[in-house]
Amino acid sequence: MTQNSLVTRVIVVGGGFAGIETARRIAFRVGSSVKVTLISNKSYFEYYPGLYRVVTGSSPIEVAIPLEEMVPSNVEILIDTVTSVDVIGKKVVCQDTGEYIADYLVLAMGSETTYFDVPGLDTMSFGFKSIKEANRLKEHITTLFKTHTHPSQNELVSHFHIVVVGGGPSGVEVAGDLAIFMKKIAKLTEVDPSFITVDLIESNPRVVPQLPPDVSEKILAQLRKLGVNIFLNRRLEREEVEQVFMKDMSLKAKTVIWTAGTRLSRIYSQINGLEFADNKRVVVDEYLQAHGHTNVYIVGDAANTKYSGLAQTAMYDGAFVAKQILGQIRGIKNRALYSPKKVALSIPVGNDWGVFVYGPIKIYGGLGYFIRHAIDFVYFAGIVAPLKFFSLFVEGWKYRVRK
Repeated sequence: MTQNSLVTRVIVVGGGFAGIETARRIAFRVGSSVKVTLISNKSYFEYYPGLYRVVTGSSPIEVAIPLEEMVPSNVEILIDTVTSVDVIGKKVVCQDTGEYIADYLVLAMGSETTYFDVPGLDTMSFGFKSIKEANRLKEHITTLFKTHTHPSQNELVSHFHIVVVGGGPSGVEVAGDLAIFMKKIAKLTEVDPSFITVDLIESNPRVVPQLPPDVSEKILAQLRKLGVNIFLNRRLEREEVEQVFMKDMSLKAKTVIWTAGTRLSRIYSQINGLEFADNKRVVVDEYLQAHGHTNVYIVGDAANTKYSGLAQTAMYDGAFVAKQILGQIRGIKNRALYSPKKVALSIPVGNDWGVFVYGPIKIYGGLGYFIRHAIDFVYFAGIVAPLKFFSLFVEGWKYRVRK
């Protein structure tokens, strides 16, 4: 692709929290002398914190929003798959549209599901990292209730047995919601709710181990109240057809949901010149530049920063890098140094109960649940057009009333 020397080109790879935040903040503050390009392999933004709503019947519109509605109109959006990245030449090669050279390159390609080489998981379990995976799980659950005629009670128990692997935020959210949703559908389809079983398996000694122990205990108690069976200190060793195996036990289940592992997008490991920390994240300097590569920024899940891997951190990184690039374009020499921002964690557990934690502040119950939805509300209100935000709010409210 021919580069116009009179135009400063900013290329952002990745249409998640970090990529969108970077692109929109730069685009809002530049004129025609700066061209911002956002490259994504999807035409829509996926709001990962709301994926569990897709599985339990919420409209996907609440978590899938077209990219053009998320960024200013002066952002060029390219829907393509990146096949290679040259951090020395700041060049991105795409599968269908060719190569692009940047003055400032921002890599925000996020993470993807990994199965840690556990035999059988990749082909027999349901992932939980994208809307496509969530919709696949939703269709599967719908099918369970359409094909529940079995000759024995034992087969019926296995048919409606759901095993969620991974006791982090995603696993807790989906287990809590499914425990309620499955029993509700059972009643509507004349299935005895006592045949519904939801198990949660976690390899650590407590659920959501990144939270304080007392908070984990509160979440554990709420899950049990919803009827979820909890298996701690258990690591999955393999999966066979409708059966999972751990060191000391096995479970027969028609549905296994994997929420326990993610890794950086595999494209990062194919980029020559990047350095990786022991935790497999990319080493960055005090400006979030890839170590040794000026004007190549790493934001979101891939950056080796203190709170990396969380949506709030991804947005914070995006805003920081946007400010860095704008300062460089304007010739500002005194650049701010990156300082990790402490994040809040808010997790819904079933209907009308949630937990909110920020430092010493811990809020449980209905208020904790409300805060989580308020966070969603504030995010969308600040990033999408008013008309679109209103439609999202209405859809969400309709779903809330239906439940």
